[in-house]
Amino acid sequence: MAKEAGERKKAPRMGGRAAQMMPGEKARDFKGTIIKLFSYLKPYKFAVCFVFFAAILSTVFAIVSPTILGMATDEVVKGVMGSGIDYRKLLEILLILAAMYLASWLFAVIQSWIMSIVSQRVIYTLRDAMSKKLDRLPLKYFDRVPYGEVQSRMINDIETINQTLTATITQMISAIVTLVGILVMMVRISALMTGVTLLVIPASMGVIKVVVSKSQKHFNNQQSFLGKVNGHVEEMYSGHDIVKAFNREEMSEEVFDEYNEALCDAGWKSQFLSGLMMPLTQFIGNLAYVVVCFLGGYLALNGRISIGQIQAFIQYVRSFNQPVQQVANIANQLQSTAAAAERVFELLDEEEEVDLDKEPEVVLDPGQVQGRVTFDHVRFGYKENEPVITDFSFEARPGQRIAIVGPTGAGKTTIVKLLMRFYELDGGRILVDGHDIKTLSRTNLRELFGMVLQETWLNSGTIKENIMYGKTDATNEEIIEAAKAAHAHRFIRTLPNGYRMKINEEATNISAGQKQLLTIARAFLEDAPILIFDEATSSVDTRTEKQIQSAMAKLMSDRTSFIIAHRLSTIKDADFILVMNEGNIIEHGKHEELLAQRGFYAELYNSQFAE
Repeated sequence: MAKEAGERKKAPRMGGRAAQMMPGEKARDFKGTIIKLFSYLKPYKFAVCFVFFAAILSTVFAIVSPTILGMATDEVVKGVMGSGIDYRKLLEILLILAAMYLASWLFAVIQSWIMSIVSQRVIYTLRDAMSKKLDRLPLKYFDRVPYGEVQSRMINDIETINQTLTATITQMISAIVTLVGILVMMVRISALMTGVTLLVIPASMGVIKVVVSKSQKHFNNQQSFLGKVNGHVEEMYSGHDIVKAFNREEMSEEVFDEYNEALCDAGWKSQFLSGLMMPLTQFIGNLAYVVVCFLGGYLALNGRISIGQIQAFIQYVRSFNQPVQQVANIANQLQSTAAAAERVFELLDEEEEVDLDKEPEVVLDPGQVQGRVTFDHVRFGYKENEPVITDFSFEARPGQRIAIVGPTGAGKTTIVKLLMRFYELDGGRILVDGHDIKTLSRTNLRELFGMVLQETWLNSGTIKENIMYGKTDATNEEIIEAAKAAHAHRFIRTLPNGYRMKINEEATNISAGQKQLLTIARAFLEDAPILIFDEATSSVDTRTEKQIQSAMAKLMSDRTSFIIAHRLSTIKDADFILVMNEGNIIEHGKHEELLAQRGFYAELYNSQFAE
């Protein structure tokens, strides 16, 4: 079979898959996404309240400081124009000013420290939720979404959210408090000049609204194409040998250039538009600043305001522009964050594997399972209205070795995946010892099976850790015995550090045959009552294959075993052979019986030995 799910996933694709958020798509629910993101702060509401309190104090001290500095200026002007400067009073004012600056800095540090802790805990919660979610997602999700896309959501999108939570919230609190506090202080000095300054707000907000509306779709595109680039790079790297073997480097580069160009285009547009907000708001603020200077000079000449108050007011005007600009930056950051958060929540909202909503009706002890497996009119298709298995019925008795053969696409590997509940049936039942597998928890069900697949999988741990993957409490003696039974012990001893040798991330520091031997050793160690071998010896040489066949025969003794094989010579000794074609059993029986029938099986068998 064309390896229904797994192999389709591993094959390097030249065009990649469409990202979950399509290019050009606007945020589906900006407000709802931000609210949902901030809801993760609820467990830390007291800490956030303290941050808010510290931000208020820090801002209040910073706001009052220009007024104190204005008093110092008035004291100097009074001394110059009068009998002299009162240095004692001036020193007291300056000490108060220094204390305020210090207090403002101290509370700013406190709020930053607390918010950093809170944001990291929120990010930890999100990462943990995503990690657990990936364990509960069905295989069809990974058939649909490239690995690089998932990695982009867990790394790039989460980091974007992290930056927002770490800095944006404190900036937002400070900006709001600063705007209110500065407004109060400005009104105390001059209501007229305050009214002129307030004209800045609607103008600045109008600019921000226009720019945000234009930049949102580009931020969505940026996050989307970043996931596409990651997915393509991951696929091309993991399948680089296939790419080179088929001389597809040029096409791979073309696809990468297409995604990279789209990412670059979305990136510069989003950054350019967001970068316009600060200079535009600064320009509007400077206009108000000029008007205030002229108006303040006029009022000073008429004796309605002091020079120190003008100085303080000008500082407030300059400070007033800063929170407005911060709001612009926050709006900019929130656009990127909304796009990233939508992708994260989209993953967290994905439909999970359908499992029991209550305690399992039956819990089977692997040591007590006899191994009777029944397929009762099973129907299944990976896509709706495209059946792969149409009407499959069969019963494997305890201890039987059942071989499943057939041409590519017949449904052989699909049978195994349905048996393990990697996918749910469209109809019919599968029973183990008379119990419908839907009445068992997936954990309990999969404890009953030992699997050795054609597609080997090893993690980046040591050889010992990989062998004991299915039995983490195994002793060293058990591990060595399993390796010996799989004919892996000898080559393991020749490796640097033996069983402690670390396999690299891509498992390229050992051969394909050696990887297969380790997966077989893993099955020996697990000692499950039902075994599944899917082309288990396809990656080893003929001599090793014979050794493994002997070891497998020993392992399969008194166990129900399902053997999928393309090389029909390897399953001649099977107790029963199922011949599948187009999702149905078309022939069944022992090797000699099927050859005598001179049917489909005989044709398959003879074709492997024909000239």
